[in-house]
Amino acid sequence: MSESVNDLEHYRREARTWIEAHLERRAANEIPVYLRGEDKSPESLAPARRLQRTLYEAGYAGISWPREYGGQGLSADHERIFREEARDYALPDLGIAGGTTFGVCVPTMLAHGSPEFLARHIPAVLAGERLFVQLFSDPEAGSDLAGIRTRARREGDHWVLSGSKIWSSGAYYADYGMCLARTDWDVPKHRGLTWFAVPLDAEGVTVQRIKQINGDAEFCQEFLDEVVVPHEDVIGEVNGGWGVTQTMLMFERGGGEGLGARGEGQREVAPDLVALARAAGRIEDPIARQLIARAHVDDYARAQLLARLGAQMQANPAAAVHQASYAKLASGILDPVRALTALELGGGAAVAWSAETPSPGADTSLAFLNARFMSIAGGTNEMQRNTIGERVLGLPKEPAFDREKPFSEVVRDARSWDGRVA
Repeated sequence: MSESVNDLEHYRREARTWIEAHLERRAANEIPVYLRGEDKSPESLAPARRLQRTLYEAGYAGISWPREYGGQGLSADHERIFREEARDYALPDLGIAGGTTFGVCVPTMLAHGSPEFLARHIPAVLAGERLFVQLFSDPEAGSDLAGIRTRARREGDHWVLSGSKIWSSGAYYADYGMCLARTDWDVPKHRGLTWFAVPLDAEGVTVQRIKQINGDAEFCQEFLDEVVVPHEDVIGEVNGGWGVTQTMLMFERGGGEGLGARGEGQREVAPDLVALARAAGRIEDPIARQLIARAHVDDYARAQLLARLGAQMQANPAAAVHQASYAKLASGILDPVRALTALELGGGAAVAWSAETPSPGADTSLAFLNARFMSIAGGTNEMQRNTIGERVLGLPKEPAFDREKPFSEVVRDARSWDGRVA
């Protein structure tokens, strides 16, 4: 047995001992975090923040993040081992903003932030003191991520931001927003963008929640009115924000280090759907069994796609940002199909449940209402197909008449455009 394997097994034993001594087992039939309605407050977040600090002080937060910024500097294998051992235990529930912080924002910052920036922010994240969300989309820009009009002007050693952002999940309880703003209007739209870390309690920031179809209000719109941000909280290069954006999109679309791990091994046959069939009294129904089998085939195919993508992206990191679109598109297509399958399978048991009696109805209903989420958020299915066609397969790009035009002229000409193409 090699020394490295011995080291990993030793790490596993230490992690297991610590987990059993310090963490509580997860409750049975717990609805996944991403399906639960979310209404966070400082009081409700306090226990999760304390638990996050406990992990940090014990060396189990930021396991593969650099030591100089508060992490442990260990390998992805160490990270995987801890996740495996902690699978049945309650970890800090920092809501969707926690997922964005650890899964999207911080990995992007680590790739592009200055050492001084990272030293200020990353230890605070690991200790549960700082949650980041994305201040990405502008209401006016729609799917054109480079077409934003939120502006930032430099005044001495600070910047002043004005504009509006939307669809920022969890912003109402987060501490900071990772905000994309236009810093140069006289160059083509992709070349005049810059990212900033913006405190969400800063003077001039207003956060409004947006009611969703499932009754939740985790989405937010932010209004920035002359918000002052120090120059040291620029993320990446000034006017180099599009490169930072590409990294962020890779992580947002599922292209992180754990992508391949999600596809490993033979999966159990759709356990949630099996439980639903039992609740509906259809476990011996041949039609129900066929629905479960079809969902299992889809689950397995998606898992193998993720495993193959993970291997390819690790072998060629330069292409990873575009290859991540395959994973995103797979979820955008298959999530609605699977949610509808659950409704067909469960009938009444899939849409009604008792608060006193454990039932699959709650997560099945929420999964159906949220089924289109991945076909829109982080780039629509159509955008993923464009990326795959143009950036991976090398097909001709769609015509674009503003690609090399100064953005100030694009905005000016849009005001008088009559719909005809010159």
